[in-house]
Amino acid sequence: MAVPGSSNARSTLIVQLSPTKSAKISFTVQIILTLFWLAWSVMLLVTDSGDSGQGYLYYVFFGLALVFFTYVVLQNTSIFGVQSYIEVTPQYIVQKYGVFRTKHIISIPDIAAVHVSPYALRITLKDESKVYMDLKQVRKKRDLEKIRNKIKDIAAVNGFALSESTANRP
Repeated sequence: MAVPGSSNARSTLIVQLSPTKSAKISFTVQIILTLFWLAWSVMLLVTDSGDSGQGYLYYVFFGLALVFFTYVVLQNTSIFGVQSYIEVTPQYIVQKYGVFRTKHIISIPDIAAVHVSPYALRITLKDESKVYMDLKQVRKKRDLEKIRNKIKDIAAVNGFALSESTANRP
């Protein structure tokens, strides 16, 4: 069943998420530790005299440092395109937290109610299960307002219950 206006390019809203603020170790600390790890492994490779027989371990150590550096950069930046985002379309809502994490997809026809707060979307499905979508990583208040307006428009078209909290976001 096609939703009116769903072929319009403006019917899809994609909002990029900022690097994880709720991570146990922040992005900056991860980068600093990884750069230290890389420097240490390069130092081991440069100062290796070749007599110890452990030279291959230094290469493994350096390779692991490069792999982890690549992981941190891919997970927290948009160098290779938007990797962490919330997408709202007339057919579904998607939340993805990064390259190596799964997408959380909710079909619009399955939604019974949505509660929008400054920090989350609490979605109740028709089978009475609840889905929580975190909005703490949305960068700008304007982007949060776009998500809220898009959900309102979709609720009006699809007839599911919509409620809002108006608490201010810092």
